[in-house]
Amino acid sequence: MSKSSVIVVGGGIVGVMTALTLQRRGETVTLIDRWEPGHSRASSTDYNRVIRAISGRDEFYTRWARESRLRWLELQAESGQNLMYECGALILATAGHCDWEDATAQTFDRVGVPYYKFGQQDIESRFPQFKVTDIEYALFEPEAGMLMAHRCVLTGLDLFRKAGGKVRRGRVTTDGSERPMLDDKPLEADLIIMATGPWMADMFPRTIKPISTVVGVNVLYTSTPDGSEDFDMSRMPCWIDHGQGSFGLPSSEGSGVKAAVVIPDKIDLDNDERLIRQETLGRTRSYIRHRLPGLEGQRVVDSKFNQIILTPDTHFIADWHPEHENVLFAGGCSGHLFKHAPVFAEFAAGVGLKDFGTADRFKIAGRRKLSPKESPSGR
Repeated sequence: MSKSSVIVVGGGIVGVMTALTLQRRGETVTLIDRWEPGHSRASSTDYNRVIRAISGRDEFYTRWARESRLRWLELQAESGQNLMYECGALILATAGHCDWEDATAQTFDRVGVPYYKFGQQDIESRFPQFKVTDIEYALFEPEAGMLMAHRCVLTGLDLFRKAGGKVRRGRVTTDGSERPMLDDKPLEADLIIMATGPWMADMFPRTIKPISTVVGVNVLYTSTPDGSEDFDMSRMPCWIDHGQGSFGLPSSEGSGVKAAVVIPDKIDLDNDERLIRQETLGRTRSYIRHRLPGLEGQRVVDSKFNQIILTPDTHFIADWHPEHENVLFAGGCSGHLFKHAPVFAEFAAGVGLKDFGTADRFKIAGRRKLSPKESPSGR
């Protein structure tokens, strides 16, 4: 396919990076979003996201994450923007429930990912911010860290425009056959890539909705203590705490400490306000008392209500619509796609241009629920 007309629908990280990849390959690309890319409704919003190779026994995502890390560093050098901070990631393994962490260590050994395994005393010595009396051990990945999510989206969009890409504002819907429509007319292009994140489920009720669940995630940012740098990214890593169903990031660029207690919440994507639930305050403060006692009593200074689309196996979606041969789905983020975006975009572009077929794990058919031990996301 040479100099084709390509439309990418959805200006989140997947849509932006896929549009950029295709534009740089010489295609003529138009990116369409309902709102300004980077808007606060999007799943790709929020200040920061964790980037880490830790994926349990899944070697595929481990290698993709390592490759994506290099791509983010390249984009950072090209753009001159601070897109990534390598403050490391600490994976806390709860005593008696360490299957995912055990499998990760074995995968890292096979792939060659740098990491350390710390016992309780090592954790307390190196990272005294964490109370770890219930933790058997931790894996520390020093080349992990955080992506500045909102900045990554805007930087990708700027590079796309500079490469000659076009950005259009508009709401794409679908008709009864799930054909993409804009202004009551079918979208016309050689290739249409649907990268609308959680909105994909309602837009494609027969194809995507049966293999997806849309959930909300409440995120709070807590102030660091007066006069203390202990909770800044220069001294504290990102962390994942499966035993508590939680994750977090240190304070970066003055944001405060980000902590999320992941209890799936419901959301009406088009009608609900993007406000956290009041009960989240209690849950998060209880978690902070348990894991980060040095933050007890500090005030919440910011909050975000994010939403994600989950597939049963937490694998992404990169597959063709069964009835519309030029419509390719790209997404199904399952909470761990953002960090993979540069590599996933190259893959989706290659599938869209018929360089190769898609991977079995990304196909719409054959989805099944995985156990936390099997899942690349640990869920």
